[in-house]
Amino acid sequence: MNRLLRLLRPFRDLTRYRIPAHLEGRFRVIDGEAQAKLKAHLHEFRQAATGAASAEDDDLMNHLYRRLDEDRRSVIPWLDAARPLAGASVLEIGCGTGSSTVALAEQGARVTGIDIDPGGIAVAEERCRLYGVEAQFRCANASELEPSAGERFDFILFFASLEHMTHPERLEAMARTWKLLPSGGLWGVVETPNRLWYFDHHTAHLNFFMWLSDELAADYVQFSPRDDVRRLVMPAPDRRLALARAGRGVSFHEFDLTLGDSRSLDVVSSMPLFFRQRDLALRLQWRLTREHRFERFLADLCPGLHHGFLQPTLYLLIRKP
Repeated sequence: MNRLLRLLRPFRDLTRYRIPAHLEGRFRVIDGEAQAKLKAHLHEFRQAATGAASAEDDDLMNHLYRRLDEDRRSVIPWLDAARPLAGASVLEIGCGTGSSTVALAEQGARVTGIDIDPGGIAVAEERCRLYGVEAQFRCANASELEPSAGERFDFILFFASLEHMTHPERLEAMARTWKLLPSGGLWGVVETPNRLWYFDHHTAHLNFFMWLSDELAADYVQFSPRDDVRRLVMPAPDRRLALARAGRGVSFHEFDLTLGDSRSLDVVSSMPLFFRQRDLALRLQWRLTREHRFERFLADLCPGLHHGFLQPTLYLLIRKP
């Protein structure tokens, strides 16, 4: 396998997917002073959240640079290919500190960001101001959203947020937002770990962890190689709740319960499939992996289910009839 991957390297630049010029041309850059201001806001936010964030904390750098860059180069082209973002109305659930909000708004989308953390929203507002983009924000739980007069969304997107909800919250949030969406609108999940997958690459970094019951997982997390996850969950009075907030997987079963039979849903696109279809080397590389073999195994067990539900991480766009 390694030899085959080495043979593919010379063809990588020829086959690599390139960001469309109309998207890349809208990327905004902030100067050093603005970066310093944003870094200071993020540092304060991380200190308030963890009590011990270093100025060069890796998660701080993720909030500052990497998430915006990753969204621009992966999520944005995928979304825009399904429906142009320019002029689109987007409800972004789980806006966090605003990296994805900026990525959407700089493309001309009208964004309403929702998050349960007022500290994160304060940073998101400052980030948008520094980047010179406009967005609206609400501090709210998606499971309690109510329609506002005249509101109509082209996209409703759960940005890395479904996995951090409790089971009742998740079902209620999915059902409510599906009802909020008009016919023809796109309901999406971004960067949510798939419960069907054999390895939990999101939270515990353990094999089969997402297959465990909540009670067993809350006890077993003590074996996670991640110190931060163990410190978060093990001392908690309610370890199951702490683990849910840290992140548990989602699968097609919740879709069956809230949106309708998953096999009948109009899945417009899945981001991993989108890029493999457009990048020959990436597609060939995937076919050489154990993950591809596991995807095929799942497909045999779940005939008729869109392969977007069978990826390690769920990136799905579903059109409401």
